[in-house]
Amino acid sequence: MRSCLERLMPALALVYSLGLPAATWALPDDRDQPIRIEADEALRDEKQGFTRYQGNVRMDQGSLHIEADQLTVFHDDKEADRVMATGKPAKLQQQPEVDKPPIKASADTIEYFKREERVQLRENAYIEQDGSIVTGDSIDYLMNEQLVKAGSDKTSESSRVKVIIPAATLNQEEPDSGAPDSE
Repeated sequence: MRSCLERLMPALALVYSLGLPAATWALPDDRDQPIRIEADEALRDEKQGFTRYQGNVRMDQGSLHIEADQLTVFHDDKEADRVMATGKPAKLQQQPEVDKPPIKASADTIEYFKREERVQLRENAYIEQDGSIVTGDSIDYLMNEQLVKAGSDKTSESSRVKVIIPAATLNQEEPDSGAPDSE
C-alpha cells in the first residue's frame, strides 16, 4: 500500500508550474495555455531581477489556479528561477488528469526553486487530493528525487504533521490475501 505522502507527491509537484509552463503531471494542455494574472498592482524591477504582483492576486493557466496576496517572480536574465506566492493563506489548485479531482494546496508561503527543482510550502502547509490530506508547518517536495518531507515546529507541543487517509482509499489499496472468505 502506498503511503498518503507518496500519493500526494504529484500535488506538491504541481506547484512547479507557478508562473512557468505547467508541469508534466498537470493536464496535458495546461502548458500550452496562456498565463493570466490579475492584481491590484504590478511592479517589474529589472535591476533587482523580479516582478511582483500585489493585492488580490489571481493567476490562471489551464487548470492551474492560484490566489495570493502577493506573487513574486524572481528572474535571472530572462528566465524565472524562483517564484513565491504569499497570503493568509496563498492557495493553489490544479487538476492532474482529466478523470482525477483537483489537487488543492495552501500555505502562508508557497515557493518554487527552479535550480533545485524543489517546492516548499511554509507555515500552515496543507495539501489535499482525493480526500487524503497532509498538513504541517512545512512541506518540501524534491522533484528529481520524488521525495516529500513534511515537518512541524518542534518547539510547539501542538504543532504536528497530520495525515488523513479516507477509509475508502485504504480499502481500495488492500491487496487480496488469497484467503477464502470465512462464513
